[in-house]
Amino acid sequence: MGSINQFADNTLQDEVDGILFKYRFPPSKAPTRLCLMLHGWTGDENSMWIFASRLPQNALLVAPRGLYPSPSGGYSWYPRDVKRWPNFEDFLEAGQAIVSLLNSPALVAAGRLPVSAVGFSQGAALAYSIAFSQAVEFQVLSGLSGFVPEGVEAGNGNKPLNGLPVFVAHGTKDKIVPVERARSGNRIMEQAGAQVTYCEDDVGHKLSAACFRGLQEFFKRH
Repeated sequence: MGSINQFADNTLQDEVDGILFKYRFPPSKAPTRLCLMLHGWTGDENSMWIFASRLPQNALLVAPRGLYPSPSGGYSWYPRDVKRWPNFEDFLEAGQAIVSLLNSPALVAAGRLPVSAVGFSQGAALAYSIAFSQAVEFQVLSGLSGFVPEGVEAGNGNKPLNGLPVFVAHGTKDKIVPVERARSGNRIMEQAGAQVTYCEDDVGHKLSAACFRGLQEFFKRH
């Protein structure tokens, strides 16, 4: 464990086994769930807090930093020298780091809370990989402007996502992750047993206002 830092926005910062993360407890109440926020390529532990207001107010929010420095600045969840579209195995090391993080004293002290995940772009791909590997039993999962990595079809069991509520948002004008990858990923997750709620809008590599509202409504339902 590193030395814990506290910031003006009530977030705390710590480090576990080489993975730095920020986290925040809900105001004036004990958390009843943990919500993991996974940034995209060139992001860091500060990138995902824009979604915090749309997430459950009873959640312990946890935002880790990617394992690998990106040559374009920020961080990545897999080495950038691998193929353009990383596959399931490329995320194994990051997935193991996330499992270690969730088992760290800083988070376990809050109790063994149900875990939800919100991932953006590459962070969504990591979240999907963790779910398919069943390394973490997610309560709900949201992938924003992301993609399902190749190779997840070979995950453990015939229905590795059986009954898992998943919210997916994507833009039809996304030039970084084409919308066809989101649509095909939805089919893969449904075949794996997930209950997919899909929000598609006429935007680029970001969330539209309608999908922001959809994300909030999804977490209210689950």
